[in-house]
Amino acid sequence: MTRRRTREGRAEVREELARRRAEREAAAPAAPPAAAPEGSPEDLGLPTLIEMPSDGIPEVVEDEAELAAAARALAAGTGPVAVDAERASGYRYGQRAYLVQLRRAGAATVLLDPIACPDLGPIAEVIGDVEWVVHAASQDLPCLAELGLFPAHLFDTELGARLAGQPRVGLAAVLEHYLGVTLAKEHSAVDWSTRPLPEPWLRYAALDVEVLPQLRDAIEADLADQGKLDWAHQEFAALTSFTGPAPRVDPWRRLSGLHKIRSRRTMAVARELWYTRDDVARTRDVSPGRVIPDAALLEIAQAAPGTLSAVGEATGNRAARRYASAWLGAVTAALSLTDEQLPLLSLPSDGPPPPRAWADRDPAAAARLAAVRADLAAFSAQHTVPVENLISPDTLRRVLWSPPEATDEAVRSALAGRGARSWQIDIVAPAVIAALQTGD
Repeated sequence: MTRRRTREGRAEVREELARRRAEREAAAPAAPPAAAPEGSPEDLGLPTLIEMPSDGIPEVVEDEAELAAAARALAAGTGPVAVDAERASGYRYGQRAYLVQLRRAGAATVLLDPIACPDLGPIAEVIGDVEWVVHAASQDLPCLAELGLFPAHLFDTELGARLAGQPRVGLAAVLEHYLGVTLAKEHSAVDWSTRPLPEPWLRYAALDVEVLPQLRDAIEADLADQGKLDWAHQEFAALTSFTGPAPRVDPWRRLSGLHKIRSRRTMAVARELWYTRDDVARTRDVSPGRVIPDAALLEIAQAAPGTLSAVGEATGNRAARRYASAWLGAVTAALSLTDEQLPLLSLPSDGPPPPRAWADRDPAAAARLAAVRADLAAFSAQHTVPVENLISPDTLRRVLWSPPEATDEAVRSALAGRGARSWQIDIVAPAVIAALQTGD
């Protein structure tokens, strides 16, 4: 169902990986680990907790001279560069990076303050052609792109572990499985826009890139042994052009609880309130939810108050009174719209109906979907790779709802047109063709 490496080919890959690891270790030899004392976590078979970076806690780069020195240090290093970024999600407006961490063999860990040093051109020049090692790259690549940092090559340790069949792919779990170590994660959700950054936070940030290069090598060896390394390389290559999800149509429809609204007029009020809150949040540079939560905003929408005092009475949230004039203006604007200007209760879909409706609307399509799902589930179990990584569920539904001709060329073209990678097409196309031919 998919191309398989020969036993000799896999041996060659493992030998090449071993050679590369030896070269890296020779370039930056690590001190041998101390023997675990009796009764220690290691002695009990528990992962070793890494609490302090090997080079200590680095100073944060905050001016051009320090930035130039950091760029020179990274340029003198060897091998891939571990990259991470910290945002202030839930505290600040948007998803900008407030700290960037870099580590490369032969160079100490670098912590960059992109607020104090917004022009990271010297860093981009040094690491632009170097392989990046990132954990969950799709989370960090958009904010790094805003800083002018784009990878030409990368290795995503989260995605690599997922393809290797690991059931838990958070950084702590993956480190525990592959390296027998773990990191404290108590500062993962703090406000990284805080200045100065507390020392414990900096220690946490430095540790996040401390062992990523070693983790990368361990995952690569695992993928090679399973014959999945080519899959991973294709997925990583696709990520190099990822700079964030496509802009949403009607982003205000993300309001939690919006599905409870049954009136287009009330929907219009909710829309105006969402955009007003977004303007306030952007102006104040705070997360929209900290201006006023979704639940309170919908309470105002349902009440549609006509006076400042009525705004405060619509919800018990204090932000209703603090920004009463803004909320009242939004309500008034929505109530003045004509019927033709009111939003639809839901957006029309350009895709197939929900799978649960297929049996009634198109039994043949439902049969095709069930057959392909069964084939992919079997492949997933046999090769320990999540089904959703074999093919996007949306892509599969679209191809099977409006299927191409039951030929190899037509099916492969349809899958490729939806963004499927060649390794995914090799696996999925035969199952789709078989389902189409059975239906015919």
